Amino acid sequence: MINYQRLYQELLDSKADVWVDILPQQIKQAFELSSNGHIGQWLKIIEQLPKQLPNECNLDAGKLKIGDKTEIDDSQREALTEQLKAFHPWRKGPYDIYGIHIDTEWHSDWKWDRLKKHIAPLKNRLVLDVGCGNGYHCWRILGAGAKMVVGVDPLLLNVIQFQVIRKLHGEAPVYVLPIGLEQIPKETKTFATVFSMGVLYHRRSPIDHLLELKDCLQSGGELILETLVIDGKKGETLMPEGRYAKMRNVWFLPSCDTLISWMERCGFKNCRVIDVTITSIEEQRSTEWMQFYSLKEFLDPHDSTLTCEGLPAPKRAIILANAP
Repeated sequence: MINYQRLYQELLDSKADVWVDILPQQIKQAFELSSNGHIGQWLKIIEQLPKQLPNECNLDAGKLKIGDKTEIDDSQREALTEQLKAFHPWRKGPYDIYGIHIDTEWHSDWKWDRLKKHIAPLKNRLVLDVGCGNGYHCWRILGAGAKMVVGVDPLLLNVIQFQVIRKLHGEAPVYVLPIGLEQIPKETKTFATVFSMGVLYHRRSPIDHLLELKDCLQSGGELILETLVIDGKKGETLMPEGRYAKMRNVWFLPSCDTLISWMERCGFKNCRVIDVTITSIEEQRSTEWMQFYSLKEFLDPHDSTLTCEGLPAPKRAIILANAP
């Protein structure tokens, strides 16, 4: 398992003592064998992964690269492929692991390309990524020069997939913790940059989520918020009565102007929309590494501008803002 002492020390240096006091117990509880029936098998596979460190890594590439295909032979690559596939489904990526292309459900690199030229430089920053999945964007943030990256995601498979990538990469100042944002103590105010991408619409109280994000930011720190939106005027919001694109836990899809007003009401400054993009079936789709249904099956088969429930098809906005 990961040694978190470097993380604890960095948080202590950043005056997050209250969180450091409870974080070891939060991590321990999440990894208790009783919390997930697969964890014993997953940890066994991680232990069996190659122990060699790669000669080449590239954390600033769309397809995150760990090792070159010339560093292992065909039989080793075949064995490693089977080990990696044991952690199906892989949703965020893509990755290139010793020449193995993990073709994930999402082209998460496309989202990164849409925001990377607009955000404040990440060099030497302490960064939080909320709802980070398997940590793909955490690695991209590290590749952009961050001092340390902390991701939080309560889904244990996502955390385990990150552990897989981290073991293959080797020691690095990047961590994905098996907790939710609400478990970070209020008024932590530790991070220079906070990402929340693909989370807001899953929260029953979007205002509380925005306030929790603000609590994590240093004064003047930057929030990068990405979420589902609808076309509409200020004050207009879609609240699906049932499922949205077959998802049960979608609560609020605001217009961009509505979202800006929410953020300003929560105290954020300099709120601005930097991108609005319709999600395509090329960006989110089923693959060999994620064999379940994906966006194509979630849309109206006769009208791609609508979900299968007859609601506006997924459209995502990226908004930047600063903490007061």
